[in-house]
Amino acid sequence: MGLLFKNEGHVVFKPAKDVDLTPASSELYLRANVKAPRLAGFLVKVFAWFLESRIFGTLLLFILKRDNLIHKLVTNAELEEPPVYVPLHPFEDKEEQDVKQVGSELSPPELVQQAIECLPVSLEKTLNGSNFSFRHWTISDYSRAYTSGEITPRTVAEHLIAAIHASSTPPLHMSFFINYKAEDILKQATESTLRYEQGVPISALDGVPIAIKDEIDCLPYPTTGGTKWLHNLRPCTDDACCVKCLRLCGAVLVGKTNMHELGAGTSGINPHYGATRNPYNRSKISGGSSSGSAAVVASGLCPVALGVDGGGSVRMPAALCGVVGLKPTFGRVPHSGVLPLTWTVGMIGILAGTVEDAFIVYAAISCQLSPRQLSVSPKVNFPLLNSTKPISSIKLAKYGEWFNDCSDDIRECCSNALERLQKQYDWKTVEVTIPEIEMMRLAHYVTIGSECSTSLSSFLEKLDFKELGWDARVALAVYGAFSSKEYIKAQKIRNRQMQFHMNLFTQADVIVSPTVGVTAYTILDDALDTGELDYINGAALVRYSIAGNFLGLPAVTVPVGYDKSGLPIGLQLIGKPWSEATLIHIAFALQDLYVSEYRKPEVYYDLLNKNSVF
Repeated sequence: MGLLFKNEGHVVFKPAKDVDLTPASSELYLRANVKAPRLAGFLVKVFAWFLESRIFGTLLLFILKRDNLIHKLVTNAELEEPPVYVPLHPFEDKEEQDVKQVGSELSPPELVQQAIECLPVSLEKTLNGSNFSFRHWTISDYSRAYTSGEITPRTVAEHLIAAIHASSTPPLHMSFFINYKAEDILKQATESTLRYEQGVPISALDGVPIAIKDEIDCLPYPTTGGTKWLHNLRPCTDDACCVKCLRLCGAVLVGKTNMHELGAGTSGINPHYGATRNPYNRSKISGGSSSGSAAVVASGLCPVALGVDGGGSVRMPAALCGVVGLKPTFGRVPHSGVLPLTWTVGMIGILAGTVEDAFIVYAAISCQLSPRQLSVSPKVNFPLLNSTKPISSIKLAKYGEWFNDCSDDIRECCSNALERLQKQYDWKTVEVTIPEIEMMRLAHYVTIGSECSTSLSSFLEKLDFKELGWDARVALAVYGAFSSKEYIKAQKIRNRQMQFHMNLFTQADVIVSPTVGVTAYTILDDALDTGELDYINGAALVRYSIAGNFLGLPAVTVPVGYDKSGLPIGLQLIGKPWSEATLIHIAFALQDLYVSEYRKPEVYYDLLNKNSVF
């Protein structure tokens, strides 16, 4: 770390501008120092009781923060940088390769059409013709099938409802959804079918099923945040801005997907609505907190779903479930209508079966100014994926010790993916040092916890804590223990990391890493009713995600293989602010190397097959 010296319990850091980011740097990589056993069942109840106790809680929370280095690296850190409270980057009109500039005044359907025109014609395959052993049906597949009359949105909706029912009941119990209404799905699909029959579909998204994480307002459903109580205190009265954009495009909004309660965990195990199971192996987690959104895409129920990413909560489950996860730059997508749990680190994200589908929905939902944005709207560049060859001279920044801090299967798979990118496209890897990564993880934890606790404070005053899951009770007890001093110190650390990353981006186009440090682990029975506390696996899952949230940077994960048990592995690309077009270009080129190797999940539904029976 960029240390000047240590005092007893204190660390004094040299100015960020003086820290060496070269591969020869003397900065040490500090692995996550998580000191907490896995707890579930009766043990997590006992732990929650102690944390909530006036007598024992204060002492126990002090010990937890001390032993996990929060005191040393955050509370008592001495830093000269001023705090940065919001990771809103000034817009710079950067030169990006092979893009077209799109006016922000266009409507969502017009933006979708602009995105469709950027796609390569080679993607237009018939439903029965494919060069691949498996690939997800895309938005373009749905649109062509509807336009040709091979199938109607109404029939797809009927298939979808039957598949949701099959997935929710024995023997599967996949727990994909918190709420869906068959009559509402059929109503939307019938209206879409009529538009196609009349030859006037609204856009390529017309009739395409899209699921919404239950952290985002979408009528006629309540927004529960994965709880049994929040919707009673905060009623949903309107669609979120991103949902309005999709509705204007004619998408069929099929319901609210399951999530980790209050987004306060990484497993996707929800004691109220069930553990969302991984379509590649039903005994494994799907990841959190956008667990249901990742799983419905992986299982074929929807080509795209929306999530919210506060600490890897889109990218992490996307990687574990073998789909694409895109988190745009902070402020790019309007955030109104999303539960205000984590207002400086949480961002709407997209989970999709393919990069091109993530791009299409990104285009649709980036249609309006966010209150977070600057007074002048950033110009939106769309990547020309129909170019005859991939963009050139890309530099990929890699911090070796961080990159390799994962399971053997992930390290081997992601290293091979990086080598293939270099060999196929003649791109270059730039070895760098990213200092103080563990310090950033802790600062992010202080930030997301403080913001979540503060945003819920007025609700929690009225709440009977028996309505909360036990793991959520523990999380809220820890979140509420962070002081204003610790929050401000965390924002000073944010400033340092923003300086480090902006410096690194003068040397490279993207930072490359695995998406998670471990593949999906087993759901144990003792966690089903109480949730679980597994901070060691949790730290491994979020290891590579933090910069995207804490620093407001765009990031994407793309599937690049499987571990020895057949569980998916993703490679993550972190981009410069406002550089989504370049990021999508690189992600599309990476997908092209692996698309012929993708495997069909254990639980999968073919909604475009007219003869499907679920």
